[in-house]
Amino acid sequence: MKEKIIIEILVNTSPKILFPRLSTPSGLSEWFADDVNSRGSNFTFIWENSSQKAKLVSCKDAKFVRFKWEEDEKEKEDYYFEFKIEIQEMSGDTLLVVTDFAEPDDKEDAINLWESQIGNLKHVLGL
Repeated sequence: MKEKIIIEILVNTSPKILFPRLSTPSGLSEWFADDVNSRGSNFTFIWENSSQKAKLVSCKDAKFVRFKWEEDEKEKEDYYFEFKIEIQEMSGDTLLVVTDFAEPDDKEDAINLWESQIGNLKHVLGL
C-alpha cells in the first residue's frame, strides 16, 4: 500500500502567476516534464524516452489541481498527485503544497524527486 507524501514549499509569487504552471500543459512542460500534451482532462507527461498518462480529476482556479495517474485508476485506494496553493494568513506568503503517494521503499526517492522538480519550478519563476 502506498503512503501519502505532503511537501510544503514557500514560493514568493502570486497564485495567478503560479497556477498556470501547475495546471496547463505549457506550464507543466516548463518544469515538471519535458513535454505535456492534453486532450480534455487527459494529460500525457513525456520525459526523454518515456511517457505517463494522467487524468485531471479536480481543479479550482488559483487554488488547486489534482491528477490521477492512469496506472492508479485500477487501485481501490484513492491515489493522486495534487498541487495546492495556500496563502499564509499572518504573513501573506504563498505556500505550494504537493501531495503524492509512493510505495514505502520509494518514499525517500519520491520526496527527493519532488524537491528537485520544485527547484526547477522556482527557477522558472525566477525565485
